[in-house]
Amino acid sequence: MASQIKYYVGVDGGGTSCRARICDLNGQLLGEAKTGSANILLGGEVAMASILDAIATAADLAGLTPDDFSSMSVGLALAGAEQKDAWYSFMSLSHPYASMTLNTDAYGACLGAWRGEDGAILIAGTGSCGILIKDNQQLVVGGREFPISDHGGGAVMGLRLIQQVLLSVDKIVPHTPLAHHVMAHFEHDVDAIVSWSKTARPCDYGQFSPAIFAHAAEGDSLAIELLKQTADDVEMLLVALIKRGAEQVCLMGSIGERIQAWLAPPLQNRLAQPQGDAMDGAIAMAKGCHNLYPL
Repeated sequence: MASQIKYYVGVDGGGTSCRARICDLNGQLLGEAKTGSANILLGGEVAMASILDAIATAADLAGLTPDDFSSMSVGLALAGAEQKDAWYSFMSLSHPYASMTLNTDAYGACLGAWRGEDGAILIAGTGSCGILIKDNQQLVVGGREFPISDHGGGAVMGLRLIQQVLLSVDKIVPHTPLAHHVMAHFEHDVDAIVSWSKTARPCDYGQFSPAIFAHAAEGDSLAIELLKQTADDVEMLLVALIKRGAEQVCLMGSIGERIQAWLAPPLQNRLAQPQGDAMDGAIAMAKGCHNLYPL
């Protein structure tokens, strides 16, 4: 099988988007593309469709055709892969590639951040997950998906926002400019919020996080309180990783990169800059077997 491989493909997929990167055997970037959600807990078939689309688009940009798919080794760093049933269900799906290896998006990000060496990261994006790779072991904190976990992520922050907005409509808490912004998004219709909530995905809640940061910068009391709660959640997960043996932690993701200033100084001092990203980790996964569970 190894002799058939001509291309390494890394895929980083979460609740909001799926990115695919194709490299040759020398590590030269050939093509990269981005598509929709690839969280396997939201549906393995949906995730696979996003992956197929992203790789096909990247391949087209690289001047490759579907005939080249059978020469690709694919490393998948996907949200939801920690759930065993979802992992096995996804890996049973058909695909056109020479091989696939599947682990979590956090695992891929950790490999990339520390260039394959031991280290720890905390991803805070739409969701959240902490991981420490040490002595050939993978130690995970959190990351059990929204709404029961994912503390410090954009989806939980968005859910808390919606809850507070509804309380403000009932005049239980102040109706701030941020609350007005959210109500305007729903055309000032509470019933529309209720209907939306019945099918809203993590990324739907997470879409409000930029507005929260923007309003906090303008002194909005609701936005500030939400960011303080998110910072508390992130600190909780950082402390958990440190207690498990992490000396430093790379704080990554759309929320993680913006929440650092809200953290207590002692924890800010334990943060490290990542040496690479999740795509680098996914490419590294494509070069070997990094399956979370045995096939």
